[in-house]
Amino acid sequence: MDRNRAPSAAWRHPVWATARKACVGVAPGKSRVWFTVGSGILTEVFYPRIDIPQIRDLGFIIADGKGFWVELKGLPEPRLELESTQVPLPGFCHEHERFQFRFRVCTDPHRDVLLLDYELAGDPALRPYLLCAARLGGDAGGNCAWRGIWEGRELLWAEQGPFGLAILCRDGNGMPALGKSSVGEVGASDLWQDFHRNGRMEWEYDEAGPGEVALGAEVPRLGTVALGLGSSREAAATNSWATLACGFGSIREEYVHAWTGWHRGHRQEPDFARRIPEASQILYARSVNVLKVHEDHTFPGARVASLSVPWGETSDSRGGYHLVWSRDLVESAGALVAIGALQDARQVLAYLISTQQGDGHWLQNQWLGGKAFWQGIQLDEAGFPVLLASLLREREALGEMVVQDMVRRALQFVAREGPVTGEDRWEEDGGVNAFTLAVAIAALVEGAAFLEGKAAECALMLADYWNAHIEEWTFVRDTGLARRFQVMGYYLRIAPPEVLCHDGAKNEWMLIKNRAHDPHLPASEQVATDFLQLVRYGLRAPDDPHVRASVQVMDALLRSDTPNGPVWHRYNGDGYGEHADGRPFDGTGTGRGWPLLTGERGHYALAAGEDPLPYLAAMTAMAGRGGLLPEQVWDRDPIPGQGLFPGQPSGSAMPLVWAHGEFIKLCHSILRGSPVDRPAETWKRYRGRRPDPGYRIWRLRHRPKTLRAGQAFHLLLAASFSVHWGINGWQKVRDTESEDWGLAHVASLPTEGLLPGDTLQFTLYWHDREAWQGEDFQIGITGEP
Repeated sequence: MDRNRAPSAAWRHPVWATARKACVGVAPGKSRVWFTVGSGILTEVFYPRIDIPQIRDLGFIIADGKGFWVELKGLPEPRLELESTQVPLPGFCHEHERFQFRFRVCTDPHRDVLLLDYELAGDPALRPYLLCAARLGGDAGGNCAWRGIWEGRELLWAEQGPFGLAILCRDGNGMPALGKSSVGEVGASDLWQDFHRNGRMEWEYDEAGPGEVALGAEVPRLGTVALGLGSSREAAATNSWATLACGFGSIREEYVHAWTGWHRGHRQEPDFARRIPEASQILYARSVNVLKVHEDHTFPGARVASLSVPWGETSDSRGGYHLVWSRDLVESAGALVAIGALQDARQVLAYLISTQQGDGHWLQNQWLGGKAFWQGIQLDEAGFPVLLASLLREREALGEMVVQDMVRRALQFVAREGPVTGEDRWEEDGGVNAFTLAVAIAALVEGAAFLEGKAAECALMLADYWNAHIEEWTFVRDTGLARRFQVMGYYLRIAPPEVLCHDGAKNEWMLIKNRAHDPHLPASEQVATDFLQLVRYGLRAPDDPHVRASVQVMDALLRSDTPNGPVWHRYNGDGYGEHADGRPFDGTGTGRGWPLLTGERGHYALAAGEDPLPYLAAMTAMAGRGGLLPEQVWDRDPIPGQGLFPGQPSGSAMPLVWAHGEFIKLCHSILRGSPVDRPAETWKRYRGRRPDPGYRIWRLRHRPKTLRAGQAFHLLLAASFSVHWGINGWQKVRDTESEDWGLAHVASLPTEGLLPGDTLQFTLYWHDREAWQGEDFQIGITGEP
């Protein structure tokens, strides 16, 4: 065997599996290195953008060179030690009958370098060995690795394209201390395989790859390891030793200073310490850190949904949650505004303005630089940035930002595509959804304040009309579920798009896409928590009969009580979660409870005059070790072998930034007495009351067939048109030209004088195509209210 080049991998062993996260961190300064820690090992390091992990993990093996060896990640969960709730500076302590191993993690605020300061105590025959799986450029298969000497110091390094990595070590006296080393290909010749086959380190390969490579070396019992990243392996090595030369203590001091300085810039509410329980105060501080940690330093304002990959131990997804969703981003920005981090929130808005698409919408999700990932269209994601602009204006924090063009284009898209969305907020089905409607209506109202003349009038006209028809489109009555729970009805999860034309569409089958076997439930039998947004945004009162009946059904169907408190599922029949036996989600599964939804339920409780603190306490108790909120918690009997316990994090994404933002907002909403992110203009306009507009709007996708006598009649379409129309069998024929109202083209017909029993006939002529619509339409005049 050639001992200089490592053999290629034939298979992948599970040692490099992504662990559940216990802590995340980054220096607020110039450094562009982020890290996540789980199961007592470094699980991912990101550079220069937090959507691309540069290593899969970095951990340690403890061995005596005589056959005994143990990998730290295979031991029971280590003790997590956090010096301060305000500073993400984690320490871990692994306990074994033969040794104790402690390490701390910190990034250099000035360089793209991460430090691990460690100490092995116990049996003097034992030595630590580090092992690292490189994933430079997010490419697991194209990396090359070497061991070598740079400027007189032994090191390990790897490279892939424009990305370089270097690992160096210094001992307690500050001297270079990387010992016996080797590089290899994962699954064939890496250090783990060496110990697995030989019980000790015997291999010393000089180079490996291209492929999925791993780097390993013996290190002293007391020392500091530096992992540097750069545009080349040499650049990474230079910065690594410069950081080590400064020493862990001084780097740590600057790291702590940067974090505490950022926190000092945000004023805490006067009653915070008195009204928020102590345990929740700790999670609040860590939640604030999570928001800051997930901000990118190459693209200020951008935040990925999570530094984790859901069920990463079984997934090779390159995207994971290392992507930007405008919805998650604005939900998080609302929390930034709540804590007073207005400059950070303004950067979010600047990023959103720069990534808005030409037709006014935002991509379903994207890489940090704006490149598309998934291709779905979600109407709420076009509305959320408008809400953020309005929230910043309310706080007089827009500064010199010009947002009118962004608002106009966003509302043009909302007006053109709504009220139907291509996908709901859970990215599964298209149709008419209460949550999406709430965001779209609020965006129209808030956005109208940035517009003038007919454009503002059009936005408010459409908002009132959609608000008045929410129940017509999304509420069902006299179903099996309604009779079962003895209520008049409830808001359904999502109605098919055809509901705009006929009410019977609610009884059509609505596919649940993440189930191995679809339960074939009609839309009318699917219930979600989404309607709560109607109350949160002030479109409906908490005691509205439709809302109260829906809450009763929602709580009965979707609530799970765990030892850590109640948690809600997204909707009945959901399949996004572990299988019943605990196996990870693999495209199908069983939906689990979301702490995020406990926060939304707490916001409803606050609006309804109930005590919201039990919901805050439940979210607090569901956080994982280190204070990270998961996307989902396990809500069935414990499965210890899978690490699944009721009310505790499942294998889903952790942390979920959206969940931390929701927790922060619930804290501030409790202090304020109302939802802190409730759109101000929307609340002023509706205050929970359903409007009764004296007009009907006709569109190609929404064609009402009747008009109440005395009502106005508006046709609202995307392009310029003429209406050729008459009454009572095409009598008194005339033409009416549309007007450009900024967001859409509108034609208003003088129908107020028509009487019950009259009919209105019309067709359309399109100016841009110079063509007739090719069909006639008829409206009947009724005397019904």
